[in-house]
Amino acid sequence: MTVNAESSKAEVVLVGCGAPNRGMGWYHGLQLVEDQCPSATLSFVVEPWFMGAGGDGPGGDDFKKCQEEWETKYGVKFCTSLSELPPPAAPRLALISGRTADNPRLLTESIANGAKCIYLEKPGAPTVKELEQMRDEAKSAGVDVLMGYNKNVCKYIRETREFASKAPGSVVTFVSNNAYENTPASLGECFERNAEGMLKNMAIHELALLVSFYDVSVDNIESVTADKEYSSLQTLTGPSGKEFTDFDKIKFTVKTKNGNEVTVAADRCGGTDSYATVTDKGEEVFRYYMPDEEDRAMVNELTAKYPDAMPYFFTQHPDYITVKERVSKHTVDGSEAEGIATLDVAVATLSVAEYLTPILQEQLK
Repeated sequence: MTVNAESSKAEVVLVGCGAPNRGMGWYHGLQLVEDQCPSATLSFVVEPWFMGAGGDGPGGDDFKKCQEEWETKYGVKFCTSLSELPPPAAPRLALISGRTADNPRLLTESIANGAKCIYLEKPGAPTVKELEQMRDEAKSAGVDVLMGYNKNVCKYIRETREFASKAPGSVVTFVSNNAYENTPASLGECFERNAEGMLKNMAIHELALLVSFYDVSVDNIESVTADKEYSSLQTLTGPSGKEFTDFDKIKFTVKTKNGNEVTVAADRCGGTDSYATVTDKGEEVFRYYMPDEEDRAMVNELTAKYPDAMPYFFTQHPDYITVKERVSKHTVDGSEAEGIATLDVAVATLSVAEYLTPILQEQLK
């Protein structure tokens, strides 16, 4: 195998491409081959499912077309396992975007096959214990692991936090929306594909914000209160025929022992826009959307270009680029990946998710 990485760029190995238009890995790869991250080159894609048993199933034909285009047009090499990779030709960044359950093994294999740095998609692992083991393994190997918590660097979060800082006593609410159809079939598929659950999946980004900026930790939580009027807990059947219990909507307020208060809301069927608000003495005094008016033209352009892709890719498009670029530059020259969540933040975030899930489920019974 030859690679197309330049010495001034990180040699990216995308581990887990997934289906075009649906997989987060695919969208990371698309941004990389379109050269939107100056410090990175997509050199390899490791995709065991669609290059193996899944090749003749749903999404298989689309993947083959994508593979042919990226190989021919961009010189990307495709393989079925990390063991097939040659030695690194430049500082190697493994971007792990596979199934959460596979991440511990994929991290071990990435380290064994030359990764200098690892970009790990949320939540990192199915359980806190596994994520702690991954942290210790990477530290022992001298490999940095940084997380794909893109909302830590996004504009609407920054603007909201700045406004709230000038309004002492105000309460911030982070609202996250996805655009799944509100049907048992659509949500059942969503519940199964994201079987780690709402708080470890969709709302994990907001929990990372709470950990990063509001001193939220398992030890520092004084109380959590679900908004029963807003929230919904369902048991639905997935494509496999198995049943999955999860929130399709959840809203809750966390109060910390040192006096912080912050609210999170997440809705699988709430549309494409996420936003944050600031409430002062019970009245909303600020609201900032993602995308804002400045970014909406970009979203419309991307929607027209990729009409079959998941809409949330486009609303978060610039933030995905920011995180990948900062992690890639760190891989190349060791510069600080400013604002990017570490594996320690990920462990704390997943710990909060595991702690809150049964409490909120009990409150909604």
